[in-house]
Amino acid sequence: MSEIKELLEQFSYYANNPRKQLDKYLAQGKKAAGVFPYYAPEEIIYAAGVVPFGVWGGQGPIERAKEYFPTFYYSLALRCLEMALDGTLDGLSASMITTLDDTLRPFSQNYKVSAGRKIPMIFLNHGQHRKEEFGKIYNAKIFKKAKEELEKICDVKVTDESLKKAFEVYNENRAEKRKFIKLAGTHPQSIKVSDRCYVLKSSYFMLKDEHTALLKELNAKLEQLPEESWDGVKVVTSGIITDNPGLLEVFDNYKVCIVADDVAHESRGLKVDIDLSIEDPMMALADQFARMDEDPILYDPDITKRPKYVLDLAKENGADGCLLFMMNFNDTEEMEYPSLKKAFDEAKVPLIKMGYDQQMVDFGQVKTQLETFNEIVQMNRF
Repeated sequence: MSEIKELLEQFSYYANNPRKQLDKYLAQGKKAAGVFPYYAPEEIIYAAGVVPFGVWGGQGPIERAKEYFPTFYYSLALRCLEMALDGTLDGLSASMITTLDDTLRPFSQNYKVSAGRKIPMIFLNHGQHRKEEFGKIYNAKIFKKAKEELEKICDVKVTDESLKKAFEVYNENRAEKRKFIKLAGTHPQSIKVSDRCYVLKSSYFMLKDEHTALLKELNAKLEQLPEESWDGVKVVTSGIITDNPGLLEVFDNYKVCIVADDVAHESRGLKVDIDLSIEDPMMALADQFARMDEDPILYDPDITKRPKYVLDLAKENGADGCLLFMMNFNDTEEMEYPSLKKAFDEAKVPLIKMGYDQQMVDFGQVKTQLETFNEIVQMNRF
């Protein structure tokens, strides 16, 4: 157990000290590029010998970003722009930015005219008709253009060989993360919710091969332990991001075990690996994106698929219910909530919706809702 604790402390350090991580890589003579939400093909950055560095807002003030956004845009986008404007991201050579929802579209342009003067933007306008052949061809062109922009900005060269090597590295990292998520769910006494979060979050600030090596050690240690009993609640979490330290503390104190998640910052991007048999690297990336599903920001004519997916996550992993963290002013997730709620109600599986943004410091309402959720769970158990 002491070895597991030491490994968890390392992950926690990396997750909670992104600036030190960035400075470490810069001191090694490496260049770094910011990777903003969602589904940016960061394998291209890795293949260039540049460090992909995750940018997901985080806790902190929103001051300068208010000059570019009204107050009713969701806090993740505002915080990302604030970080670029206040010097938090100084040292990055470029930023890779996508436009997959109605907030990210104006965000990209606001970034371009503000922070983009200091940290150039690599712009990706994904095609939402992902599965048709014309959609794959279009997205392959978009990814190729992003590669060429990165090469120009960072004065690097990305080869097909380096891309295929990057695909192998990222596939392995995704596989180890999926394994860890399962192990965390079956070892709730050894892996607290905060530990789980930091293991996954740390990968945004580490080279993926370094993260994989450390994660393999942890997974091997956990696999040696028997499955652990748990007298708290077991849940599936859903939403964009849940890495607020105050929220994680509430989870730990209220004996919550996350057995699976549908969180953009955690598992949504881990489900689909790159098909290494596809010869053209850009088509391989387009094919991977085509197979991404069950996400509110991705177009799917089958509107029943996502509610069923989240409900099945709960059922298949023995969860007592789902905790849905709805980021304030996120229209995309708000619009799909009724169908999600209906699916859970019909299955008689508890679903609790909680408002969330990255500036939250008072979690009194979350505590009350968790108490209510626990009462519902206890009633269902008898």
